[in-house]
Amino acid sequence: MNGVHDLFLNLGIGFQTALSWHNLAICFAGVFVGMVIGVLPGIGSLSAISMLFPILLHMDPTSALIMLAGIYYGTAYGGSTTAILLNIPGSTSSTVSCLDGYPMARQGRAGVALFLTTAASFVAGSIGILLMMLFSPMIVEIAFAFGSTEYFAIMVLGLVMTAGVSEGSAIKAIAMVLFGIMLGLVGIDPDSGASRFTFGYTSLFDGVSLTALAMGIFGIAEVVSSLHDPETPKPERVRLRDMIPTSDDRRRFWGPTLRGTAIGSFFGALPGTGATVASFISYAFEKRIARDPSRFGKGAVEGICAPEAANNAADQTAFIPTMTLGIPGSPTMALILSILIIQNITPGPRLMVDHPEMFWGLVASFWLGNLMLVILNIPMIGLWVRVLQIPYPVLYPAILLFVCFGVYGINNSADDLIQTLIFGLFGYAMRQFGFPAPPLLLGFVLGPLMEEHFRRALTLSHGDPTIFFHSPISASILVLSAVVLLMAVALTVRRQKKGRTSASSASPEETPPLSSNPGESRHD
Repeated sequence: MNGVHDLFLNLGIGFQTALSWHNLAICFAGVFVGMVIGVLPGIGSLSAISMLFPILLHMDPTSALIMLAGIYYGTAYGGSTTAILLNIPGSTSSTVSCLDGYPMARQGRAGVALFLTTAASFVAGSIGILLMMLFSPMIVEIAFAFGSTEYFAIMVLGLVMTAGVSEGSAIKAIAMVLFGIMLGLVGIDPDSGASRFTFGYTSLFDGVSLTALAMGIFGIAEVVSSLHDPETPKPERVRLRDMIPTSDDRRRFWGPTLRGTAIGSFFGALPGTGATVASFISYAFEKRIARDPSRFGKGAVEGICAPEAANNAADQTAFIPTMTLGIPGSPTMALILSILIIQNITPGPRLMVDHPEMFWGLVASFWLGNLMLVILNIPMIGLWVRVLQIPYPVLYPAILLFVCFGVYGINNSADDLIQTLIFGLFGYAMRQFGFPAPPLLLGFVLGPLMEEHFRRALTLSHGDPTIFFHSPISASILVLSAVVLLMAVALTVRRQKKGRTSASSASPEETPPLSSNPGESRHD
C-alpha cells in the first residue's frame, strides 16, 4: 500500500509541475514542433533538438526537458504521415509504415490509416508511460541482464525474421540483408582504425548515412517510379465518419497494437536498439503469426498498427535507462542528457530522489503531450489527406526539396545528397528487378550492432565461440532463430511442392482435346 500511496503522491507532484501554464505551453510547443518535424521527410528529432539546443540552455531544466521530450516522441506521431500518404518516411523509424500504409492510401483509405496510426501511437505511448512509472527498476534490471551475447542473439533473430517482412523470393531477401550488412560496415573500423570499403573517399570514413539510405530507396525511388504511374488517389473532402475504421479494422487493431507495444517497450529499454529495430521486428512478427501473410504489403491493418505501436512505445521507454541510469540509448537521448549535465544535474538513480519535481513532471508531461498529439492529429487528418490532391508536377519537386533539406541539414554535407541520389537510383533498380527494400534497411541497421557485440563477446571469451551458448537467454534466442529459419525453409519447400503438384495436375486438363477422341486425332 505504501508503494501505491507513494506513486500517487509522486504523480501529484508531477502534474502540479506539468500543469503550470508555462510548462503546458512548453509541452504544446514541443509536441507541435515534433509533429511538424516528423511530417517533413528526413529531418528527424535529432536535427530539431540540435538546432534548438542553444535556446534550451537558457531555459529552466524541467521546462527544457519537457520540450525536448515533446519533440522526441512528437516526431514518431508525425513521421508516419508522409510514409502513408506518399511512401516517403518522415523518419527512419517510420519506414515500416510505408509497406502497408501507402497501399491503404492508394485504396482510398488514407484517412482510416492515419486514424489507426494515431490510435495505436496513443495506446502504445500510454502503456509505455505506465511501464516507466511502475516497472522502471524491473525493466532496467532486465536490460542489465543483457550482455553482448544476448544482444547478438537478438540481432540474429531480427535478421532471420526478415524473411517474414518481404514478399517474393527468399533468396532476394537474404541477398538484400547481406548487402545491407555490407553497407553498414562501410567506414572506419572502430577497433583497428582501418578504413573499410571506402575506396579512398574521405566522405565515407563516417560510414553511409542512414537517412540518405532510407530517403533514397524509399523517397527518391518512389518519385522516379511514379513518373511511370502518374495516377494518384484523388480523395474528396475527408469527414470524421470517413476516418472511422470498419468493424473488421477494429477487430484487427488491438492484438497487433498490444504486441507491438510489448516489443517496443522491450527494445526501447535496451540502449543502442530503439524504435527502428523495434518497428521492423514487430512487423516481421505480425506477418509470421498471421493466418494469411499474403495480406501484408497490400494494406493490412496489422502492418501499420504493430510498427507504429512499437515505434511509440520504444520512444517512451527509452527514457527509462536515460533518466534512471544516465545511459543514453541514442544520440538524441545523449543530447537530452547533456542539457541536464550542463545545468549541473546528474542523471541516474538519484535523480528521482534529488529532483522529484523534474522526473515526475516529465512523466506527467508525457500524458499531457500524448493527449495533445491525439487532439492535434485527428482534426488534421483531413488536411494531410488533401495533400494527395496536389498535382504531381507541384508535389514531387516539393518532396525532393524537403528530402534534400532534411538530408543536408543533418551533417551539412553535400556528400549525403550524392549518397541519397545514388541510393534513389539503386532503389528504383531494385523495384524493377523485384528486390525488396526493407531487408536491406534492416541489415544496414543491425549489421554494425551485430559486429560490435560479436567482437565484444569473442574478446571476453578469448575467441571461444561457445560463449553464445553459455547464457540461457542467448542460447534460447539462437535456438528460436534456428527454429524460425527451419520453419521458413520448410514453408518454402512446401509451397514449391504445392506449385509443382498444381502444375502437374493441370497438364492432363490441357491434353484431353487430343486424346478424348482418338479417332479424330488420327483423322486429323
